Amino acid sequence: MDLSLIIPLVLLGALLVYGVSIYNRLVTLKNRFQNAFAQIEVQLKRRHDLIPNLVETARAYMSHERETLQAVTEARNAAEVGLQRAAAHPGEPGAMAELAGAEGALGSALGRLNVVMEAYPDLKASDNMQQLSETLTSTENRVAFARQAFNDAVMQYNTYRQSFPPVLLAGSFGHKQDAALLEFADSAEIQTAPRVSF
Repeated sequence: MDLSLIIPLVLLGALLVYGVSIYNRLVTLKNRFQNAFAQIEVQLKRRHDLIPNLVETARAYMSHERETLQAVTEARNAAEVGLQRAAAHPGEPGAMAELAGAEGALGSALGRLNVVMEAYPDLKASDNMQQLSETLTSTENRVAFARQAFNDAVMQYNTYRQSFPPVLLAGSFGHKQDAALLEFADSAEIQTAPRVSF
């Protein structure tokens, strides 16, 4: 075989192998952030499942606070819908923004509930309420850790997708847009879990 034919074939083979490695790396990074979102989904579902128990426990003590309890229930339902949409499209900017907004509204409703509960010392002293409070605080911490892991995985994916030469091939491999971070309106809330005390 002629050397002038071997050199182009070797170069073509090397480019093909390099292109395959770029594709595989993009797939690996995308799967990582999707898996990280699945961890957020698990923790948010746990949080959403705790809230009806919290509302029912509070309802027994707070018969005059029906509006507050209803607001928490509605915010929880909206957050559940936002989570389902985000789970269907992890990393999609619209889905992440909707989830962040719904979770922010839920956090705000829980904060109002916490303020109202201060007026009910029997409720604060309830063993069931204290246990729910501890479980909710633990879940909030898990959500924060899962969100950080997701955002780290998204950053790795986006950085690799935007770097050269993957940026030249990413679109043709089906990786046309960056994944979105899960961010909240108040970035300080990302750093600390909400304080829940009953």
